[in-house]
Amino acid sequence: MQTWFEVKVKYVKVDQDGRERKVGEVYLVDAVSFTDAEARIIEQMQQMIRGEFHIDNIKKSNIIEIYPHDNGEFWYKAKISIVTIDEKAGKEKKINNYFLVAADDFKEAFTRLEEGLSYILVPYHTTAMALSTIVDVFPYFKDDAQEELPPHLKRIEPEDEPQVEEEEKEEGQPVEE
Repeated sequence: MQTWFEVKVKYVKVDQDGRERKVGEVYLVDAVSFTDAEARIIEQMQQMIRGEFHIDNIKKSNIIEIYPHDNGEFWYKAKISIVTIDEKAGKEKKINNYFLVAADDFKEAFTRLEEGLSYILVPYHTTAMALSTIVDVFPYFKDDAQEELPPHLKRIEPEDEPQVEEEEKEEGQPVEE
């Protein structure tokens, strides 16, 4: 399960008309800890921002899943409620989950949320959806090929399957199944 952190970064931004102004933008980062989130956002910001910036705030996000899309300009935060039954207490229990959806408008965000949640078999209700302050999302992508292993470990390679069946077929012998 992914752990998302909301990181607020402050820096001086140049507007389209050439004026400089201080801005604070929120980014969503997939990380394993607060330290990892800070390191990852610094790495991303150094590529995006010229000049100085500082991390103003880092907090764990309640978002459990994101639905990115190539042509979604904004991020919408959606809240869904799932009603379950607590068998021990004999009462209904409402569980709230939060999702982030990339879309150009509210209607498109709702449609993409419904498509993304089509795998859920229990009934749910979308109780809230609003335009989020999150500017961009940085999921964690692991590059297995470039990752170095410590010297005391060895990478396990998959074994080749034996070619016994094909050899027996060529010799005219029956193959047992």
